[in-house]
Amino acid sequence: MKDAVGTFVSRLRADRNNKALSLTFLRAVGDGADLHLGRVDARCMVLLLSTEGGDELQLLAVRAGAFARDELTRLTVAINSESGAVEVVDQSEVAANVVALSERSETGARASEDPAPATGGEASTASTSSLRPPLFAAHDDQSLVKLGVVPTLLPTIRKITTDEQLDALLAHNLPELTRDVLIALRDHMAPADVERLITSTWRPEGEDVDVRDWAGAARRAVSQSETDDDAVLEALGNGFDAWRLFLHPEQRRLAKGDFKGSAKVTGGPGTGKTVVALHRVRHLVDRLPPGHTRPVLLTTYNTNLALELRERLRDLGGEELLRRVDVKSVDVLAREILQEHRTEIGRPLDDEAAMNLWHDVRLETGLLDYDAEFLDSEFKHVILAKRCGSWDLYRRVGRTGRPRITTPQRHDVWQLVQAYRARLDAAPRRTTYAIIADQAAGLEQHRMARIEEQARYKEEQGGLDLIHREAGSGMWLKPRYRHVVVDEAQDLSGSHWRMLRAMVRKGPNDIFLVGDAHQRIYGGRVVLSDHDIVIRGRASRRLTLNYRTTRQILGSANGLIAGASFDDLDTATDTLDGYRSVLTGLAPQFWRAPDRVSEMRAVAVLIEERHAGHGTPYSAMAIAVPDGSSAQQFAYRLATEYHIPVVPLGREGVRSDEDAVRIGTMHRFKGLEFQRVFLTSVGEGQVPRQSIEQYRLANPDRYRLEEQRARSLVFVAATRARDELVVTWSGKASRFLPPDADATALRATDLLRPDGPSSRSTSASVA
Repeated sequence: MKDAVGTFVSRLRADRNNKALSLTFLRAVGDGADLHLGRVDARCMVLLLSTEGGDELQLLAVRAGAFARDELTRLTVAINSESGAVEVVDQSEVAANVVALSERSETGARASEDPAPATGGEASTASTSSLRPPLFAAHDDQSLVKLGVVPTLLPTIRKITTDEQLDALLAHNLPELTRDVLIALRDHMAPADVERLITSTWRPEGEDVDVRDWAGAARRAVSQSETDDDAVLEALGNGFDAWRLFLHPEQRRLAKGDFKGSAKVTGGPGTGKTVVALHRVRHLVDRLPPGHTRPVLLTTYNTNLALELRERLRDLGGEELLRRVDVKSVDVLAREILQEHRTEIGRPLDDEAAMNLWHDVRLETGLLDYDAEFLDSEFKHVILAKRCGSWDLYRRVGRTGRPRITTPQRHDVWQLVQAYRARLDAAPRRTTYAIIADQAAGLEQHRMARIEEQARYKEEQGGLDLIHREAGSGMWLKPRYRHVVVDEAQDLSGSHWRMLRAMVRKGPNDIFLVGDAHQRIYGGRVVLSDHDIVIRGRASRRLTLNYRTTRQILGSANGLIAGASFDDLDTATDTLDGYRSVLTGLAPQFWRAPDRVSEMRAVAVLIEERHAGHGTPYSAMAIAVPDGSSAQQFAYRLATEYHIPVVPLGREGVRSDEDAVRIGTMHRFKGLEFQRVFLTSVGEGQVPRQSIEQYRLANPDRYRLEEQRARSLVFVAATRARDELVVTWSGKASRFLPPDADATALRATDLLRPDGPSSRSTSASVA
């Protein structure tokens, strides 16, 4: 059908008078706006809206089958008074289905409440009292319409008393704004928050809605995608993946907006932050004058994600777009700057080698009260990020988002850092990526200072002898980039931000960043304003609609970080208020095992059942574990004892086309997604790890920081699941799981009994 519709649209664009299209007038909907039917083939028909006196056509709906004409004819088409967009509803079908479900629910309620026959009015009173109140009784019609609900749906909505009935309504192709509002209200979001977080994002900016302006309404995108016709036709033929680059109205203003300075977009997992960043890059490139330079930088925190961004940018705009953009990780960028300045660079240590060196320094100095992980983080996120080049500076520096330590403790840390740097400088010379970033930031700041000095001189002298000064310097000084776009901003360090700030001059649309502090698992907290990145007013926005994860999985994942406080990548706090999904699916499953071996056996059984029983490819499933040793144990047992093919997730992510289950630490799941995710070993002592208990009384700030990082890590892993999330543990459940998890979880021992229930039946019962 997709191919047939694509061919129909192509013929329509070429010649709308083509008789083979069978265009017929259906009815008028307003001044200069009419509905038409068109025949795609013998089985398929489409509904079209014509505006501008017939000069503009918009395809509204597609139906197939013997009753296609009747189905299209009964569709209600109107302009939403809040979004100003054209909306299509099959009012009669929606009403019929919901009413039928309501009648079944009422019959069931009467049967269960009053099994014995009653007489007269007593029976009527008993059955009426047994029925639940309408689900949206607290919201009057005017309030619902003001939030964006389709007015013609109000009689049907008033009949809804259960979640089951609402889900039946949502199963229809409702306008997105109506669907979002109803879900938010059902989830007990306050109307004021619905207005602020949902409805306001759909309103056309800078203009009033005229429900009679069909030409204007037709120009507003109302679906989850927006692109030109050629891209739509290509997507019709290429399947779902092609739509990953399309913009929702909530995202479009951010990607194509004009900002006086820097801008920031935050949002939970799956809200399309990366898609916004990619479209932002294309928008900035489209506005560049012709040339062969690369004045736009797209960067992120590691090389693997940078490679993925490059491929997705190619999908979005082809080689022509890539020719004007630098796509590099911040560490690659920093290293290139040092090489450009012929700065001697030692061999960078990986994370494990850096930790080992800190252990050696602790033993040499005898200062054993400070663990290697804390020292490494303090070095990166305080001493380097805040340019503490002397003991006096370090003694007085602010420590936002870091554990508090006394002045004597700071002195100990300073001694350890000096010993660490001395060991790095010894032959053979070594370094770290954090030091490289710090050096690159210093060089770029010096370069930008020269640029600013040159600009001041030019302004004072009116351009006189400027050419000679620049020629004498051996280069034409100018900012390295005109625009910088940053993905996964929460994981960049202060040194990275100093470097990026110095790469682009302050001005309109200089830095655009997307990120989410709830997913911070690498970097420390950074206050952007400390690095001269100032974001004000509407330049800071949140995305709240999840496109990847079902509402059931999202609810469980949100519970993992409940009670913790997160920053907004600056001085304020951030929450997941309004964060929601319109997808529904299986409820997450929780499995408790008496020991580690039983847990691994249970996971193997569940995976094999999904593969053999449901036809899920092994490559669409993944196992997340807390640490590397657990990953090795799972991989070995699955491969040797259960003959399930496995592939480890390394630093480079998924680099294999083999149909095998992916296994990796929770850190490795950042930026990935799978159909089914098995979140394993989520037991107390493993998540969070037992070692943080030493800080509970001795260093409460450190304890809180480590626990929050562990919450973020599990949150990231859980939200990688699209369709199904399975959580397992042995022993006692992690404190991050629901309080009754141990009591209510399914028992792995039942699953492993020869006569035990199959995972298929447990899946059905949990659903």
